[in-house]
Amino acid sequence: MPIEPQDPQDSVDILSKKPVLAILTIDDDIQLFRGNRSNYADLIRIGREHGFLVYVVTIKQLKLKRKVLDGYTYQESSDAWQLQQFPFPDLIYNRIPQREDELLPMVRQKIAACMRSPHVQLFNPKFFNKWSLFKWLRQSSTTRPYIPSTQRMLTRESLANMMRKHTFLYLKPISGKAGKGIMTIKVQPERSLPYKLKVQANKKSLTYSCGTLQKLWVRVKKECGGERYIAQQGIMLAAYNDRRFDLRALVQKNQRGIWELSGIGARVAGSFSITTHVPRGGSIEDPEKLLVSAFGQEEARKLLMKARITSLLIAKQIERGAGYTLAEMSMDLGVDQHGNLWFFEANAKPMKFDEPDIRRLSLERIFHYGRYLIRTKSS
Repeated sequence: MPIEPQDPQDSVDILSKKPVLAILTIDDDIQLFRGNRSNYADLIRIGREHGFLVYVVTIKQLKLKRKVLDGYTYQESSDAWQLQQFPFPDLIYNRIPQREDELLPMVRQKIAACMRSPHVQLFNPKFFNKWSLFKWLRQSSTTRPYIPSTQRMLTRESLANMMRKHTFLYLKPISGKAGKGIMTIKVQPERSLPYKLKVQANKKSLTYSCGTLQKLWVRVKKECGGERYIAQQGIMLAAYNDRRFDLRALVQKNQRGIWELSGIGARVAGSFSITTHVPRGGSIEDPEKLLVSAFGQEEARKLLMKARITSLLIAKQIERGAGYTLAEMSMDLGVDQHGNLWFFEANAKPMKFDEPDIRRLSLERIFHYGRYLIRTKSS
């Protein structure tokens, strides 16, 4: 989408009395700003329907002591982004797309300043850290049962200790996203090469068989590439047509500031993938259809109800553990072959849900909760 220069006749009234939401992202030398442009355009359009003024602002453009900021709006008629001036936002929605961008010193300083400022309401300040998530969820007796056994993978001995307890493990980067860098280990004692390592690579997986723990550890460390990892008990997920599946729940705050489920989808693993993530070859399916196929109608109904209740319990506990206000999160929940529910991951910046009903509500809830925040701040 091209960038158009500002037309003075199209300029936004910078004294707008509408509630104002700014989508925060990071600057880019070539395309001016980074992130999912179609998502930003959808937010601008739905915001307009809800009486909000919405624009995109970059870290450099966000100057906390100014009343007027430069930012970008989307012009549907010309399919172009336009640089304009806008009022300082009532709400800032952090959609900085990459974890490495968020870790840049300039970005960290600006987000910290936003969190300190009494004039700024910031949605979901930062990405989650996998190890922190499991630590927070273990602190509550209501969420602890849904957590697979998880340890930081620091040494060869710590990995060996996990393999003694569990013959199937997942290795996950602490700061991973969308299934990138995930590995599995299966221990098969009867084989001459008893350690089978699978490494996720784009839409397929690579397999290595190792004869000794030392050789396995050398290969694992090479694949880690210096990133910090956790080792997690492998769960044998329920399957549909011999392909494993899990559930994706989207939980958001509503117009009363209370956590509510916006929807549950399902993802089926690709034929040659060790994860269910769509970018890694997974596909989207109807959760009820998959659960009915695996467990029958009545059990599927109970499992969906349990997933709905559990996702809300988990969201509340994550917010408690984080120690700051959150607005939304998506989470991956697994159902094992015996019908037990497990928590795998939560994302503070949910990717777009492709299910149309969930997608529409996910956008609307940003503005429902936004109005709640503005109302409670002014009262």
